[in-house]
Amino acid sequence: MVNKMTKKRLILTIILIFTVASAGILIGRWTIQAAVAEVEGYEELKVFTEALSLVRKNYVEDIQPKDLIYSAIKGMLNALDPHSSFMTPEMYKEMQVDTKGEFGGLGIQIGIKDGMLTVIAPLEDTPAYRAGIEAGDKIIKINNEPTKDMGLNDAVSKLRGVPSTSVKITILREGWKETKDFTIVREIIKIQSVKSKLLEDNIGYIKLNQFQEQTAADLRNAMDKLTQEKMTALILDLRNNPGGLLNSAVDVTSQFLPPDKLVVFIKDKKGERVEYQSSKTSSNDTIPMIVLVNQGSASASEIVAGALKDWSRAVIVGTQTFGKGSVQSVIPLSDGSAMRLTTARYYTPKETSIQTTGITPDIIVKAEIKDGEKAHPAIREKDLEGHLTNGGAEEKPKEPEEMIPIEVEEKDDVQLRKAVDLIKTWRVFKELPKAS
Repeated sequence: MVNKMTKKRLILTIILIFTVASAGILIGRWTIQAAVAEVEGYEELKVFTEALSLVRKNYVEDIQPKDLIYSAIKGMLNALDPHSSFMTPEMYKEMQVDTKGEFGGLGIQIGIKDGMLTVIAPLEDTPAYRAGIEAGDKIIKINNEPTKDMGLNDAVSKLRGVPSTSVKITILREGWKETKDFTIVREIIKIQSVKSKLLEDNIGYIKLNQFQEQTAADLRNAMDKLTQEKMTALILDLRNNPGGLLNSAVDVTSQFLPPDKLVVFIKDKKGERVEYQSSKTSSNDTIPMIVLVNQGSASASEIVAGALKDWSRAVIVGTQTFGKGSVQSVIPLSDGSAMRLTTARYYTPKETSIQTTGITPDIIVKAEIKDGEKAHPAIREKDLEGHLTNGGAEEKPKEPEEMIPIEVEEKDDVQLRKAVDLIKTWRVFKELPKAS
């Protein structure tokens, strides 16, 4: 069964997102009544209610029943995969702010690696970035509370707070013998999702930092501006873009494909498909194009790169992407709380699941690490504890740890340089006279 959708609001971003946790989300797909009707394992539920009753009667201190129930639900969902989780009513309300592109926090992406809360990357020009927090840092404590066994949602709620208030995080960095405390003042984090400029030889450059509600419109404006500046080729940079709204990813892809082309489809455990087609808004479906990706390109970024690659619309350059190909549905519960549950995998137009495997570039170009330059290990979906398997392709054995530079200046950006050189080379070949 195929269900074609173009405007349903989905978020397909990794749970290790900016001190806010949003993961690829289909909101309200099931009713609570339907979920209750499908509950199986009533005998096991008896054991749970028995344990609940014994705890309430015999635990040494008073404890609220709601706290026990919430903890049980949290444990159940955390045991499934890195992206399934429970949200209290307060967390659920916060989640609905996440995709607006403005929120209070520190400006870091976080995940769980080797059982420890880990910084995936700080965002540029944010409190965490200015404080010196680096990718790969282990967050040992938040306000003196150990983070061991702390869920991502709990960590997010502790890191976020009222702007101008401070939070203390205890960091352990590779090579350090001791931890170090960082006291960071929270700010409203504003994310500019689209940045653009004209490079040499009329090559346009557009950097997408996240897929928000306004990203497609901002991209369209950037394309119009570059076109007015006589752009003749485009480099679309999706590196370190953790994802965002699926609808935004589809709208972005639509700007580079003819109408009614399959962009992505999702498939649940029953095999039911939901397809997303390109809309009739394309005006840039012929411009020569290169897409830059790396290990930080995840979820919605992988949808865009995968579609443009499958339709031979762009050359993909860089390194293997993150590999998050699962869909999370947000299911509201009766008291205002909600579950974020992994319910499907998504697939590229050629029916390739990128879960754990990612998108393989057409041309692999690794970031260059100079002698003495700071670097950190690359973190991908397959490195996260309890990750969902691919569901089709055989998962590759763990490869030697890949190191990537923490900061790269434009003049040292070998991946961008390669993209520029490829466009120049293509132009040379295009101008060669044809043999008579």
